[in-house]
Amino acid sequence: MDAVRIVASLLCPVLVVITLCYAAVCAVKPFGTCRRCDGRGRHGRGMRSRLCRHCDGTGIRIRFGRHLFNEITRR
Repeated sequence: MDAVRIVASLLCPVLVVITLCYAAVCAVKPFGTCRRCDGRGRHGRGMRSRLCRHCDGTGIRIRFGRHLFNEITRR
């Protein structure tokens, strides 16, 4: 058995476990903090701050995995 097959045989189960864990996180917590405003819902400082346009001022966003799941189940 060569080194590539050994690495592949060890890597495949690890990737399956990571994928299943991410799917569980998306099922339990479908929303995460907005990356643009760090969950504050606003941009800027002091008087010049305004609502974040990416999260509409909520400070949360839908996770990519949950968005993908929603798109698949709609069809």
